[in-house]
Amino acid sequence: MEDKQFRNAMGKFATGVTIITTEVDGEVHGMTANAFMSVSLQPKLVVISIDERAMMLEKVRKSKTYAVNILSSGQQDLSMIFAGQIKEKREVNFSTLNGLPVLDGALVQLSCEVVNEHTEGDHTLFIGKVTNLQLVDGEPLLYYSGKYRTLPVQEEVR
Repeated sequence: MEDKQFRNAMGKFATGVTIITTEVDGEVHGMTANAFMSVSLQPKLVVISIDERAMMLEKVRKSKTYAVNILSSGQQDLSMIFAGQIKEKREVNFSTLNGLPVLDGALVQLSCEVVNEHTEGDHTLFIGKVTNLQLVDGEPLLYYSGKYRTLPVQEEVR
């Protein structure tokens, strides 16, 4: 099978959109990712997947920590900034959660300590122990078939 065919097939799996952040030597680093999942409840573990060519790979290895920001429907521009799709310089404001940079307005912010890493194919999987979280109500930003999506507005049934 061709790489493009495989990528298109994987794009048929609708995902949420996250921005992975970390801090190294006082500088914040981030990247857009949809390769994220919950692994375990006891202990609370999540996994992210980072391409071996991504600058973020060595940042997470060095810091041994990362934050996962699950984006809300109104944060497509942040996703595009951290994916390199918006090239012009824009200011991004960060808060902190357990000393890690997180994005205001995200539906979920998770702070994680790396407990293990596995290189598989052309990606490294970082398993993170969740050390804290913030959660707000809202609608998620989704990604499907190469495009950003949002959930349709549902009328409340009474």
